Amino acid sequence: MLNKDLIIIGGGSGGLCAAISAKKQGINDILILEQDQEAGGILNQCIHNGFGLHTFKEELTGPAFAQRLKDEAKQLNIPIWLNTNVTKVTKDKIVTCINDNGLWQIKAKAIIFTVGCYERSLGAIMTPGTRPSGIYTAGQAQKYLNQDGYLVGKDIFILGSGDIGLIMARRMVLEGAKVHGVAEIMPYSNGLKRNIVQCLNDYDIPLYLSHTVSKIIGKDKLEAIEISPVDKNLKIIPNSAKRFKVDTLLLSVGLIPENSLIQDLNIPLDKKTKGPIVDENLQFYDGMFAAGNGLHVHDLVDYVANEATQAGINAYHYLNNNLSKGKLHKIINKDNIGYCLPQQFHEDAKPFKLSFRVTKPISKAKIQFYDNDNLIKEIIKLNLFPAEMITININDDILNKINNDLSIKVVEINA
Repeated sequence: MLNKDLIIIGGGSGGLCAAISAKKQGINDILILEQDQEAGGILNQCIHNGFGLHTFKEELTGPAFAQRLKDEAKQLNIPIWLNTNVTKVTKDKIVTCINDNGLWQIKAKAIIFTVGCYERSLGAIMTPGTRPSGIYTAGQAQKYLNQDGYLVGKDIFILGSGDIGLIMARRMVLEGAKVHGVAEIMPYSNGLKRNIVQCLNDYDIPLYLSHTVSKIIGKDKLEAIEISPVDKNLKIIPNSAKRFKVDTLLLSVGLIPENSLIQDLNIPLDKKTKGPIVDENLQFYDGMFAAGNGLHVHDLVDYVANEATQAGINAYHYLNNNLSKGKLHKIINKDNIGYCLPQQFHEDAKPFKLSFRVTKPISKAKIQFYDNDNLIKEIIKLNLFPAEMITININDDILNKINNDLSIKVVEINA
């Protein structure tokens, strides 16, 4: 059995950043396990620019961002096992994996899970109609086009306004396809504002809010779809369908963190994030940390990089017995909050960052922090959107006033 100080499961942007920061802190015995044939994760197929503004202070394409991380990991002599599938992790931190060199068991002192996420498929949303060819997730279509050089269709419709779907709308137009529209079941877009402007508005692609695909038409190949408006309960309004003749339907209907390994540990997942429940150190079990899209779905790769960098630092402190311990306080989500991270923190916690999403667009709001019913801090924020994480520093002015659990709510201020 091999022994390692730190194993990182997943060699995407999160895994690379976690390894780099851990090595710089002083952990020398690190191993990254990556199931793909190349490190970098989803960045390798994201050939558009817009990455790296926070991390590298310049605008890069996805592959360029990934290459910088891979180059730095190589310079730091951090080993990466590619084409390696992790099959099991135990609570005493034994990792079982398999690759071309055989079956391995590796004993770790600490583990960081940077496992990424996967796309929701057509079966997950139960759209009525047949199941012909010509229906892809937006990520699949992105890989086929950007890495394999294959255009999946000429007449496109997109369901869901997630960022990958919006970016692929623009990408398809640039490759000569006709994008007939984007349908979004919510009354607001789930993509970043800049992507709505740059990928839809700039190309005159219509966005149908409060609409969904109500029927798929075609036997062997997709021939058409119908979209229908939905009511406030997200139920299809009958006799209101509009038909589009298309050969391709792309799905951008959400991402789900890949946490089968953690589930096999019988560790509960957060019902909202679908990731593990972590403390302020990003730790969900003794010596096990999570970061990136396997913890929760992020807006930007730069945010993944920042979070994973912190996970690497925290792993170093764990190995040196320097993490906060003791009683845990819960963080309770109240009015207008979808979820918060972390979900708990220790009574002796040092200042940390709290991230959360709102449940609806709010132009002006008071963010309030409570210890039971006692208001301890209030912050005014403008322009809050569900697609964008809000980050607040939880400093001593809040921590020193917490005796029970910390509740957080967002109160809308009407102009």
